[in-house]
Amino acid sequence: MNQVNVEQFNQFNDQFASASRQFADTAGQVSRLALGNAEQVFGVQLAAIEQNVNATFAFWGQLAEARDVDGLKSLWPTGVQVARENVQRALSAGQDVIGRTLKTNEAIGQIAKGQFERATAQAKDVAAQVNDQVNKAANTAADQVNAQFNKAAKNSK
Repeated sequence: MNQVNVEQFNQFNDQFASASRQFADTAGQVSRLALGNAEQVFGVQLAAIEQNVNATFAFWGQLAEARDVDGLKSLWPTGVQVARENVQRALSAGQDVIGRTLKTNEAIGQIAKGQFERATAQAKDVAAQVNDQVNKAANTAADQVNAQFNKAAKNSK
């Protein structure tokens, strides 16, 4: 291998290693955000379920103490109230979960956007370097052709 090929290989290897590190860092950030969101969502839903179960068992306790039909009739509004509050808690927890998930997805989107912007900047830098190298090589080749032409013209006189 000549020196140019070794330099190109080393440059490619460095770029590949850098891209791999960036990917691993990004994957780690996304994983942390996703796991944090899952933990929060689980906590919110578990708290809502716990409150609903406690309210329901408290109502069942009152229901078990009812001794006659009038006692059951008097508990009907309480049962409806418990059911309504349970539904409200479940809906509120669902809205909270959606809000937290949207915020997490926005954060993940910002990370992805940053990665695309960095990749675009790196690609532009590499393209500029390649363009400079091509221009330099073309100018060198043109100078060599001109020198050969001038030499041939001088020798033909």
